[in-house]
Amino acid sequence: MRLNLLLASACMIAVGASSLATAQSTPVPGAAPPQQQGPIEVEIDQGVIRPFQIAVAPFSGQNGADLAGVISGDLARSGFFQPINPRSFVETGLTLANAPDFPKWTGIGAQAVLYGSVTPRPDGRNNVGFRLYDPYRQCQLVSYQFTATAEQWRRIAHKIADVVYQRMTGESGFFDSRIIYVAESGTELNRLSRLAIVDQDGYNPVFLTDGSEIILTPRFSSNPDEITYMALGRDYSRIYLYNLSTGRRESLGEFDGQALAPRYSPDGTKVAFSIIRGGNTDVYVMDLRSRQLSRLTSDPGIDTSPSFSPDASQIVFNSDRSGTPRLYVMNANGSNQRPISRGGGSYTAPSWSPRGDMIAFTKSSGGRFSIGVMNTDGSGERSLSSSYFEEGPSWAPNGRYIMFARQTRGGNTNLWMVDLSGRVIAQSGYQGRGSDPAWSPLLDAPPAGLGSSGPDSCGT
Repeated sequence: MRLNLLLASACMIAVGASSLATAQSTPVPGAAPPQQQGPIEVEIDQGVIRPFQIAVAPFSGQNGADLAGVISGDLARSGFFQPINPRSFVETGLTLANAPDFPKWTGIGAQAVLYGSVTPRPDGRNNVGFRLYDPYRQCQLVSYQFTATAEQWRRIAHKIADVVYQRMTGESGFFDSRIIYVAESGTELNRLSRLAIVDQDGYNPVFLTDGSEIILTPRFSSNPDEITYMALGRDYSRIYLYNLSTGRRESLGEFDGQALAPRYSPDGTKVAFSIIRGGNTDVYVMDLRSRQLSRLTSDPGIDTSPSFSPDASQIVFNSDRSGTPRLYVMNANGSNQRPISRGGGSYTAPSWSPRGDMIAFTKSSGGRFSIGVMNTDGSGERSLSSSYFEEGPSWAPNGRYIMFARQTRGGNTNLWMVDLSGRVIAQSGYQGRGSDPAWSPLLDAPPAGLGSSGPDSCGT
């Protein structure tokens, strides 16, 4: 872990399709009656979110109960929702052909009711339809149907959770995504590191390398099937591009010096990284089509960990040119380099939010490490999490949550998640030892037009 921090500061296997090639999403036809009013909104009172009380009923059909459990788990982890214990449900046997008995659900405090069914198709796939209702206003918030193979039921559950999250909060979801990370095993003196990937809820971990190399700083492209990472062998350091669907691995080539900390540009056509050469460390960018390499910094200090803004016009990086590692921003061509971090302590591992409005970072001060965020001009800095040792923030695709690695004193390193309020913080679903997480984009684009239509609609 500390080697990883030092490097970040100073220097054929298919794992499941990244999109449901056989999946389709369509509105569910038909429904129930009454009132049309404004949409439900998340209520935030002085920074404290009051979670929605949501009832997620078991779906009928194959894997229906498990599917509902995954949806509930996703929504609960977001901090916006509090799933109601199914033992308190007073109505069972819900079907897509009928609306729920609204008074029965308001009687247990449910602010939203979700239910659905899994129906086999002649082609061997399943239709998974669902409805989301507001029992207080007695209207339907959304109805949708996904089509996929039976084996894809967990992905369908994540996609349904994304639909619910988006409809209720107005923001894109983040559940249908994956985490790439460095899986750690062995002892401090004989540590094995392997590149690994896992669903965002901790399920389906897969190792992508065999442990013969030390793996550092894996990062996703805008294409959730493509990653880049650094590998240290016995006598080499290389930056690789890796396709998760095909298992094809490609080196960016040999450099005059040690290359480290690669990261894709937003459009996936370039990779920015640092090269240690002649005792100096500078930021470079490579055009992946032409393989042309351009040097962006030339200061005598250590310049590393570049991260593009979402519009690719700027790059944030950290540099110790002032004597202490701080955050700097420059134009994508290397011009107009200026410091943005203003507080005491050391700043490393910056990561630009996919929303474009914030930069996350690791900060060390007073013997502790923290994960923080600031506005892109350096204002509004605040700490979200602090402990003995933590590093490597990576944004969820919706820009509201951050994954990072935390190590306890004398203990293991694990993956953790925190939201922008700092209120929702917990160890990630993956319980194994791991560091250097990177969050993928959504595996599929979210469905468009989530509002219901018809006389029973709650409106948009």
